[in-house]
Amino acid sequence: VEQALKLGDGLMIVQHQVLDKKPADELFSESLSCAYCGLNFPAIEPRSFSFNSPHGACAHCTGLGHTLEIDPDLVFPNKNLTLAEGAIRPWSAASHRVGYQGWYWSIIDELSKSLDFSVDIPVKDLPDYVIDVILYGANSSKLKTKNLELETDFEGVIPNLLRRYKGTESDFTRAEIERYMVEEICPACRGARLKPEILAVKFLTKNISAVAGMSIKASQDFFNGIKKNDLSPSDQKIVSPIIKEVLNRLEFLLDVGLDYLTLSRSSATLSGGEAQRIRLATQIGSGLTGVLYILDEPSIGLHTRDQARLIKTLKHLRDLGNSVIVVEHDEQTIANADWVVDVGPGAGKHGGRITFEGTPAQLKKSDTITGQYLSGRKSVKFPISNFQFLNKSKTNSKSQTLNPSGCLIIKGAAENNLKNITIKIPLGLFVAVTGVSGSGKSSLVNDILAKFLLQKFYDAKDAPGKFTEIVGWENLDKVVVVDQSPIGRTPRSNPATYTGAFGPMRDLFAATREAKVRGFEPGRFSFNVKGGRCEECEGQGVKKIEMHFLPDVYVECEECHGTRYNREALEIEYKGKNIAQVLKMPVEEAVDFFKNIPALKQKLGTLQEVGLGYMELGQAATTLSGGEAQRIKLATELSRRDTGKTLYILDEPTTGLHFDDIKKLLNVLHLLVAKGNTVLVIEHNLDVVRTADWIIDLGPEGGDKGGEIIAVGTSSDISKSKSSHTGRFLFK
Repeated sequence: VEQALKLGDGLMIVQHQVLDKKPADELFSESLSCAYCGLNFPAIEPRSFSFNSPHGACAHCTGLGHTLEIDPDLVFPNKNLTLAEGAIRPWSAASHRVGYQGWYWSIIDELSKSLDFSVDIPVKDLPDYVIDVILYGANSSKLKTKNLELETDFEGVIPNLLRRYKGTESDFTRAEIERYMVEEICPACRGARLKPEILAVKFLTKNISAVAGMSIKASQDFFNGIKKNDLSPSDQKIVSPIIKEVLNRLEFLLDVGLDYLTLSRSSATLSGGEAQRIRLATQIGSGLTGVLYILDEPSIGLHTRDQARLIKTLKHLRDLGNSVIVVEHDEQTIANADWVVDVGPGAGKHGGRITFEGTPAQLKKSDTITGQYLSGRKSVKFPISNFQFLNKSKTNSKSQTLNPSGCLIIKGAAENNLKNITIKIPLGLFVAVTGVSGSGKSSLVNDILAKFLLQKFYDAKDAPGKFTEIVGWENLDKVVVVDQSPIGRTPRSNPATYTGAFGPMRDLFAATREAKVRGFEPGRFSFNVKGGRCEECEGQGVKKIEMHFLPDVYVECEECHGTRYNREALEIEYKGKNIAQVLKMPVEEAVDFFKNIPALKQKLGTLQEVGLGYMELGQAATTLSGGEAQRIKLATELSRRDTGKTLYILDEPTTGLHFDDIKKLLNVLHLLVAKGNTVLVIEHNLDVVRTADWIIDLGPEGGDKGGEIIAVGTSSDISKSKSSHTGRFLFK
């Protein structure tokens, strides 16, 4: 055998006789390759199973699992237009001319002569093979089936865009082309991210992608279900310690309430609370002692039922000999703490003092705002008369749910874990979508309903999730999605600029006598353009110091000392204050300062109504929390004229809010409903859920065990449902 392999360069043929049958040849190889088909691959190593390593990543999508492709529907957004009118959106936009102008038009004109079609008929009426050639070029399959040939080469719109996208070094050009692209599952790996030869390696009939695609709970069941007779004795010795480590790590993730997440879930799709709990599980697994752990609102996105597991995990860290400091508003977490430090009494300049230190029991007896809410002396309640829903003279709950004209009906919702459900959302009410984490709330509201309505009203690019039909959207004329994404990523963005209050402010300063004498226009008071801004920091008030291997550091500008303006702009004053001093004002002070200016009073007043009276008008967007950014967006929408037929969609608006702030927020949201609008919130906070006019509870669990309708109705109806986890806690 040795000699045969040596002579055959690693290949050997063995001929053997089986009883009276004809002798058979069998080929053996020393290398990881097939002598018949030529397939070969390197030795299998742990790095081969990582999509972050070139040794394992799919070559087509480089381990992302998806690719950006040109969408023909975005190339032809309006098929009622003719080619002469600029129906090919990327080309008409690129030339900045529509019609018989530009280089691209001459190409299409020549193509029309070659294929004998008119450029003056709507795209929807053009033959399929013409559309195919325009999109994909002269090598188009449909052109060949027609036995047609072009006199000159024609690249096609999609190949042209892809070539420019891959070849350009301009971020602007790349961003422009991305407007016509959509994410699609990689055709090579089908989203598995790994090379085919790696996916061919299986453990008990499953490859690594199949195991990583399981929820954490399902994965635990899979590894616990491995029996001794499933493996050979030698395999058992190899596998046993590995399975033990895997199960330990899965247990940590289960302890912090993440059983519904899949192991392969992209980090970009995780909420802040989920990401924080994953890091917490990592720390528990490390088994360290003598460590100080600091957590900022780990309860974000966690249902009341799962809070107990998180608290148990935090106590376990403490019992190991660590110190755990938690910044939190959750009532359960506060009640289970060993020591509470209450900061206040208000926010902004009204806060910053220690108002209480002691045990939770002592806090309840104190006169602090937190103590009053915990003891029940204060509560987030609304009188029944405030509910338009319960005002029998105006509407009726049953008619709202049974009459299709008064509802939004989502039929056949099947995105992610949703089980082909049909949901009725009554219009003109405060509607809460509840359920344990991972039950399908975001899939229903954000992925299906919000994306569908944004497409209908604003031609948004993102396609909605799987559903059959949505009925009743014609009863709306506007949709507003208020999320917790930042209002800006640089110090230039702030509450004044985002809400639109900065424009009238600049107009006021430009209208002063001194500004007119100097010939200053409103632009002089903008810190974004040359003229009035400080040129040393270009109006940012700070300078960015780039740090190698560390986050960038911002330091105050030495020239303007953080005011953002030059000396000339700061010499102009309105009511004794210059533009920089106005931007330093907290909202509550600015409301009184501009009380005689209706446009400003309204915009600033809404900021105060949503509990942001403490915030400075010019506070940099980079310093705002997710909850603050969400309330600024809400205030901006509130300051605009509402139509009475607007749907407001909010995803956990109570994140980062104290009991007292939640009460202020609910006042604003119920005011919107009183004007005839619809407010739809995804929420775990029971104070918000109790005040909702209508509740849609999903579950019963998260992940694969969720996605069903558990209960629908008023808070009283939900509390009577035996299968609803939300109902169990609603009136405890």
